[in-house]
Amino acid sequence: MKGDLVAGVHADRDVCIGAGMCVLTAGAVFDQDDDGIVVVLDEHPADVAAAREAVANCPSGALSLTEE
Repeated sequence: MKGDLVAGVHADRDVCIGAGMCVLTAGAVFDQDDDGIVVVLDEHPADVAAAREAVANCPSGALSLTEE
């Protein structure tokens, strides 16, 4: 089904402001380093809906999904 195949989750660490919404929304996909900047834990997450929600809720627009 279209929309369920994710080629990759991406984070622009230079744009990230460290709000942590991604971790709250999709903690299996995202984490934060010691400075609060996003780290992608799983580029091909099983929970695509949570990853998509995290991308939509990112206040800085640092996150993106590439769909197949």
